[in-house]
Amino acid sequence: MAVLGFALLAAAVLALLAVVHRYVWRRLVGDTTTAGSLPRRAGTVAAYLLPLLSVGALVSGRSGAPFRLQQVLAWPGYLWLAALLYLTLALLAGELVRPLLRRLLARRAGDATAAAAGTVPAEPVTAAHGSAVTTAAPPATEPPAAAPTPSRRLFVARAVGGAAAVAGFGTTGYGAYGVLRGPRVKRVTVPLARLPRSAHGFRIAVVSDIHLGPILGRAHTRRIVDAVNRTQPDLIAVVGDLVDGSVEDLGPAAEPLAGLRSRHGAFFVTGNHEYYSGAAEWVDHVRELGLHPLENARVEIDGFDLAGVNDIAGESEGQGPDFGRALGDRDRTRAAVLMAHQPVVIDEAVEHGVDLQLSGHTHGGQLWPGNHIAELSNPTVAGLERYGDTQLYVTRGAGAWGPPVRVGAPSDITVVQLASRQA
Repeated sequence: MAVLGFALLAAAVLALLAVVHRYVWRRLVGDTTTAGSLPRRAGTVAAYLLPLLSVGALVSGRSGAPFRLQQVLAWPGYLWLAALLYLTLALLAGELVRPLLRRLLARRAGDATAAAAGTVPAEPVTAAHGSAVTTAAPPATEPPAAAPTPSRRLFVARAVGGAAAVAGFGTTGYGAYGVLRGPRVKRVTVPLARLPRSAHGFRIAVVSDIHLGPILGRAHTRRIVDAVNRTQPDLIAVVGDLVDGSVEDLGPAAEPLAGLRSRHGAFFVTGNHEYYSGAAEWVDHVRELGLHPLENARVEIDGFDLAGVNDIAGESEGQGPDFGRALGDRDRTRAAVLMAHQPVVIDEAVEHGVDLQLSGHTHGGQLWPGNHIAELSNPTVAGLERYGDTQLYVTRGAGAWGPPVRVGAPSDITVVQLASRQA
């Protein structure tokens, strides 16, 4: 039954992609080029090739394709998915402009014709017929033939299509630049009622959703490590979705993590993507790199408890979150900070008396208007919110999944500074 459901979902997605590509081809190629022309032939080839590359990028990782092939498919395939989204949105907006532009051009053409007709006065012609003199209007003269121009319909199609292409590709390019440039550092102060004065000002660098894979590799890791180390944090919390691939393929890309530096070390919890990539091997590998995995476990830091739970995706492997193990027997007079990849476990955190939960997973929506979709399944998409006596902070993440593009949800590393109300 599950296989049938997946097959139906895949068929629906492919059908949607086909309809959207047909629409984009029609507006960008079919309406703006002439039959048999080189631009139309090139646009038609692209309309078939680009979706094939996108499907290949989506399935190559899960199908065990060679990593080199994944890299070849990922760049054009994933970038096209982002470009397709914004081209489609721009073209749909253009549907509102198209009739207005046609009407404006038609009115101008009508005004110009009327003006031309009214500026040629009729000169009388005098002819003699015997003794009578008669006056007749001169024969009508044709206006000079205008130079051939595209029809108004073609002109409008090219104007709207060109504007949509600039908007769609420009938005995608700017969003890709933001990801490849690296995350920016945010700073948030969070007061905790049970935090002692001695821990006032304690700084935690929160990093999530790095998503090392066929696109984001070693250079991306190095940018993140350098950015974290520049903040000189007291502790580093890596809250899941580090990778999209195996240790064999991505181990070298993760190696710069060994350079993370903080007074109390770096800690790690799994995200859902670790369970698609071999979570046990990655837990062992990050331990070798100097990070401390918290697998439903807790450590005491100066002034508070730091706990971590496995991601809920681990439930399929019998390795899901266990709040009892992580928090059940702790001293409730101490403040507790919880690392949990997905914000949806906030209810469990509230039940176990957590003061602050640090999460990622949502990417802040990554591609607008994806933030509105993310709101449907997450209590908080980005930022700090309170749930009872527990506060939840959700970072937008330091990388990107799928398209290396972010629009309306810039990547970040957040330095959370804890504040004692006794200070």
